[in-house]
Amino acid sequence: MISSLIIVIGSLVIIVGLIVFNGASSISLEMITQTPSGGYYLGKGGGILNAILGSLFLALPATAFAYLIGLGIALFLQRDFSHPKISIFIRLSLDILWGIPSIIYGIFCLMIMMLLGIGTSLIAGIVALTLLELPIITRYMDESIKMVPHGLKEGAYSLGSTRFETALKVVRKQAAPGIMAGVLLGLGRGIGDAASILFTAGFSDNIPESIFDSTASLPTMIYHLYSSPIPLVRERAYAAAFILLLIVFSISILSRYLSRKLTKHVIV
Repeated sequence: MISSLIIVIGSLVIIVGLIVFNGASSISLEMITQTPSGGYYLGKGGGILNAILGSLFLALPATAFAYLIGLGIALFLQRDFSHPKISIFIRLSLDILWGIPSIIYGIFCLMIMMLLGIGTSLIAGIVALTLLELPIITRYMDESIKMVPHGLKEGAYSLGSTRFETALKVVRKQAAPGIMAGVLLGLGRGIGDAASILFTAGFSDNIPESIFDSTASLPTMIYHLYSSPIPLVRERAYAAAFILLLIVFSISILSRYLSRKLTKHVIV
């Protein structure tokens, strides 16, 4: 146990240390407030504002869609609504989807895009991330809802509540800490993924003005910057990775804070 703990914590410290050491010194106000100018990938001026906003434009709507769809699935999986065999099959399907590499989602969406004759766009990237986050968020919500005491639901039924009212007004609120943790975990996964949007959202140096425009993201920006043979540009890749790391850490901290705050309203 101690050896496993040392390996995990040691790996985290090494990864974070390398990113902070190489990237913190390269961050500037220009980098986070401007879009790439001509020659940015050759070491000239500009920033990565387009990638920062692009990551938010992709991950936030995708997480919202995955939450809305996943909540309905998670509520349906409970024994009040579905047959146990159907629930087992759906849970197994979600577990399989969770384990599928993210690039498969990107290729699947690319095939659909080719059939429809559309190119890379913000909306295509949102769809790919929604599919990626859906099994993660749904399974977290499902496990949280399963922990709700059955007596609490029976009490709601005895007061005249319907199954739908009980699911939304009682079960959902009781499972709120776990649901929030799952949503924020899905958001962190979506905002840090590159493979699923590499073929769907494309890449652009501009901030997207509509859902049909291509957009950059922090993971794809890191890939393009680190592919450069110029040392200064590769340092900017570490700076972009540092910004992404801060965002993911902030989401993790927010997840713990909201979970503790929502736990106050949970009946034990």
